Amino acid sequence: MMNDRPRQTVSVLGAGIMGNAIATRLLEVGHSVTVFDIDEEKVNALVQKGAEAALSIAEATERSEFVILSLNHANIVKAVVFGENGVVSAGTEDKLLIDMSSIDPVETKTFAENLQEACGMRWLDCPLSGGAPGALNGRLTVMAGGSEVDFERSKAVMDDLCANFTLMGPNGAGQTTKLVNQLFCAVIFQSLAEAVKVAEAGGVDPRVIPKALAGGRADSALLQEFMVKFAERDYTPTGRIDNMLKDLDALQSFAMRTKTPLPMTGQVVEILRMLCANGLGPKDSVEIIRVLDGMQNA
Repeated sequence: MMNDRPRQTVSVLGAGIMGNAIATRLLEVGHSVTVFDIDEEKVNALVQKGAEAALSIAEATERSEFVILSLNHANIVKAVVFGENGVVSAGTEDKLLIDMSSIDPVETKTFAENLQEACGMRWLDCPLSGGAPGALNGRLTVMAGGSEVDFERSKAVMDDLCANFTLMGPNGAGQTTKLVNQLFCAVIFQSLAEAVKVAEAGGVDPRVIPKALAGGRADSALLQEFMVKFAERDYTPTGRIDNMLKDLDALQSFAMRTKTPLPMTGQVVEILRMLCANGLGPKDSVEIIRVLDGMQNA
């Protein structure tokens, strides 16, 4: 599936589930993609699809105009960008870093300033919603933080990944918006679990609730996608609890610095922390309902 836009040179640093999906999509629409990851098997899987492997982060950066990060934590982002043979060692003013990781907004702003000061390379924070399926179908929702010039420039690549791509403000604004997204998801997941229990207690089939509420004020994409999943205790992976907790920890850290009260979010965070303490961190968010079920069969 080729697009009618010019072919771009793109490096993807991080070939996990999301990095693989991002790279796969970019290859499918005709871009030249270089990949680096410490896991050779993950790199080889993308090489088989047409990507080129880089032997180092610096080499990957040198080869491409656009460098996309898909990493789990801010400390990994920092090491990849500023560590030995990192992005900064090969970064230049004509390259753009697109960070699709979900990390702290304040750290993002600092990273962006330090990268530009060190080598002139610009930074656009682009955390995403939509997961691997969204990336593979070019249907991601992405919240960007950076300059308008860099945002417009990035569309040469991002338009092939996104159905909804919005500039929220300067560096860090994209990450702040992702925290809002995760707040909604976490609190609504908990609400869905509780709603299932209420329906069951009242003798109502919770699987019918999405149809009954469709078009009403309580309707939402999460209701339609996840209510039945909660009701059927369908634990098929769609997103890891420990990843959600990582984002909510970042949200709480941000809230503490800004003195922003988050009473409902705080309760959900502790429920997720309890699930992780019971070894369910790698599991799907539907596991939340186990707490209400009494943690049986955990």
